[in-house]
Amino acid sequence: MNMMTAQPEPAVLPSQRQAHVDFAAPDLPVMLPGRPDMRYDLPKAWRHFKLLVKDKEDTSQVTPIFEALPWRGVYDAALAFLKTERAQEIRRKEPSLVKILDDHETLRKLPAGSLAHVYCDFMEREGLSAHGLVDELDKNRPAHMYWEDQVTWYFNRMRDTHDLMHILSGFGRDALGEQCVLAFTYSQQPSPAHLFLGYAGGLEIRKHPVKVPVFRAVREAQKMGKACPRLVEMSITELLPLPIDEVRRRLNIKAPSYYNQAHATWRAAGIDPYDLMAPVAKAA
Repeated sequence: MNMMTAQPEPAVLPSQRQAHVDFAAPDLPVMLPGRPDMRYDLPKAWRHFKLLVKDKEDTSQVTPIFEALPWRGVYDAALAFLKTERAQEIRRKEPSLVKILDDHETLRKLPAGSLAHVYCDFMEREGLSAHGLVDELDKNRPAHMYWEDQVTWYFNRMRDTHDLMHILSGFGRDALGEQCVLAFTYSQQPSPAHLFLGYAGGLEIRKHPVKVPVFRAVREAQKMGKACPRLVEMSITELLPLPIDEVRRRLNIKAPSYYNQAHATWRAAGIDPYDLMAPVAKAA
């Protein structure tokens, strides 16, 4: 007698719960009830940080750190922005930055030298996609932590502008560049987790025998992020066709000094900043 075993239904990912939502809809609720309070949980943050130190490749430890050290004013910031006509105009034009940013064929039709072209060059060179950040969060975020409202749209933009911050700030995906982007992002989206991880990563980099101004670079990045208007609240489709230097001028982003100085010092010593941790391991 044949028995058919019921197969478990596949887990529903948070991003799949969003697939049917029209984030440009005029009647989309601003903020639904039931969202958790933004509270600090220092023991949780420290516990996951220690696990991350043991295995720096274990990115599953990063999301819990952000959950434990959240931007406590994020709801107020989102609601204040969403009340403006400018926000509603951007929401109508840009319901999903992922779809806009991953459409390289369309972006390549914009002028050469534009932010769009620099973005495509960066993402293709690094083997990245905007949807890759969605996938990364799907690994670690419970499916029920999702609301069909405009605040979710705002949160999605905080996620989707990460690589644009790399490009506009001039900080690469090397070890120091990642810490600098965390500090830059802290001034844009002040979750203590950004600053905590940025300076903690800086401590690791300082172990390298060739000394460079690590903390000056991180602090400079923090100041750069503060001088820049909040990128999540800018119209990205208005910025993409512009020359990248013009975008940086409009956003008050100047070239980083200490970060570039650190790279120059490392390269003069025959060290590739993008392979920095290998020499550290050998020196230990």
